[in-house]
Amino acid sequence: MLDRKAMEQERLNRLAKRQRPPSDDDDDDVVEIPPPKKQAMTAPEPKSKTTSELKKSTSVPMSISSSASSSLPLQYPNGTVKRTWSRGCARTGEEITIEEVFQKDQLELAVLSSFQWDEEWMMSKLDIRRTKILLLAFAKDEAQKNLMRGNVPSNIKFCFPPMHGPGAMHSKLQLLKYPDRLRVVIPTGNLVPYDWGETGVMENMVFLIDLPRLGNPATHPPQRPTGFYTELVYFLQSTGVGDKMVASLSNYDFSKTSDIAFVHTIPGSHSGNAAKRTGYCGLGASVAALGLASPEPVEVDLVARFFGLSTICGEVANSSTLPSLVGAIYNACRGDDGIEDYKKSSGTSSRSRASKKPAETTSKELKDRFRIYFPTDKTVARSRGGRNAGGTICVQARWWRSPSFPTELVRDVITRDRLLIHSKMIFVRRVGDGQATRQPPGWAYVGSANLSESAWGRLSKDKSTEGIKMSCRNWECGVIIPVPESKTVDKTVASADMAMFAGTVPVPMQVPGPVYTSNDLPWLYPGA
Repeated sequence: MLDRKAMEQERLNRLAKRQRPPSDDDDDDVVEIPPPKKQAMTAPEPKSKTTSELKKSTSVPMSISSSASSSLPLQYPNGTVKRTWSRGCARTGEEITIEEVFQKDQLELAVLSSFQWDEEWMMSKLDIRRTKILLLAFAKDEAQKNLMRGNVPSNIKFCFPPMHGPGAMHSKLQLLKYPDRLRVVIPTGNLVPYDWGETGVMENMVFLIDLPRLGNPATHPPQRPTGFYTELVYFLQSTGVGDKMVASLSNYDFSKTSDIAFVHTIPGSHSGNAAKRTGYCGLGASVAALGLASPEPVEVDLVARFFGLSTICGEVANSSTLPSLVGAIYNACRGDDGIEDYKKSSGTSSRSRASKKPAETTSKELKDRFRIYFPTDKTVARSRGGRNAGGTICVQARWWRSPSFPTELVRDVITRDRLLIHSKMIFVRRVGDGQATRQPPGWAYVGSANLSESAWGRLSKDKSTEGIKMSCRNWECGVIIPVPESKTVDKTVASADMAMFAGTVPVPMQVPGPVYTSNDLPWLYPGA
């Protein structure tokens, strides 16, 4: 699909850059370094056709047509979260393979976004003769866009979402259209074999929901849009996929998404109502919209493959409050979008915070309630794939070694079968008794966003309007899934009990994870 020689040289250049001491202006969440090629080859690769062979054997038009074969039943009508299958690990019913996600024998159209691609591997998982493909991808300039368009079969199209400056197309959203349904997939992994378990060293998570196709619009009253549908449409419109693609979503029944939320980050500067819809502001607004807001403290366990110093710590990590990304995400997990807090602290608004807003978050509260999961160097070394398997989950040494880095929040990652995890997840548990308000005892986020300002954004003052703006660098997306209200929770062990998530979202790590000792270091970038 691509100019392999040029792309490989670019990859090597990026790797060399990461192996040099980084400069202060390096972006904090752009490059993921894949494991060495020899590691990726431990799993057998299906034989696939070359690009030239695909071009000769393919002439399917981009218009959507119905398949004559029988349709498959809805497997996931209410939505589910699965682990990615990992070679060599026993299957328990919680796992899913890329083949089971795609179901290529019935797949008519695949809209795929990813940060990393293995194009030959991806094509081996699809039926190029049957399936039309739209790839949401990054290209540095028009020349690269034209090169990419010219090197693919006619039924593969590209959309290049606008970046508005440095950043990453980091979203992993998949829209899979079948004759009678739409499957919305939100994985935490990229379209590469090791993220889908084929090397047996890495695990990710996958959210899936199957939405039935509506019948004749004349016989069906217009459906009331859910918050999930509204934000998915908003996100897709921002990418530039086209009005026809976005409008086609109205052909499907989204009613079963009423109790979940689509959360996104869109690059650029957002002001007014747009600031409330994306980044960590959108996370907080979505929590509140689902009725999950909590005036009481919550327990937060956040799993990320990446974090950055300047965006986590802020400038006053030793003060009584911690105005940082961690504090903003913690408040968002309680249903606070952070906008009124920012207005109050910056003096852009004289209004006081409403009485139902969460109380001021202190450093002690974060230390007691907020845990960040990231593997130690020893854990990676002892993993199934060893150090060669940890290339996509590194952190830069300069951030960890800064005196202001909140190392007391970080926990080691202990997983099943010594797998490394590339998942990006947030587990939130209520501490107070929510029975009176019949609120769910907790919820989870599953998506692409790491713990960085590029992924979650930053609020600042808009000098041109004197208002505020949310500035983001990356394309990200995820889903919020509440724990059912019927789940019984032992409040006496709220700080350690993760049993409430059983049957809703798999928990990939031991909670609470081991505290880093004085001799522990996180898994660092090569050469750090």
